[in-house]
Amino acid sequence: MAEWMQWIQELGFPIFVSFYLMHRVETKLVAIHDALITLKLS
Repeated sequence: MAEWMQWIQELGFPIFVSFYLMHRVETKLVAIHDALITLKLS
C-alpha cells in the first residue's frame, strides 16, 4: 500500500500541472476561435 501512495504522490503533481495548463490553453483557443469567426462574419 505504501508503494501505491508513493506512486500517486509522484504522479499526482505532474498530472495536476498538465490539466491546469491544458485548461488555460483551451480557454485561449476558444477566444481565438471566436475572434476568427467574428472576422469571417465581418
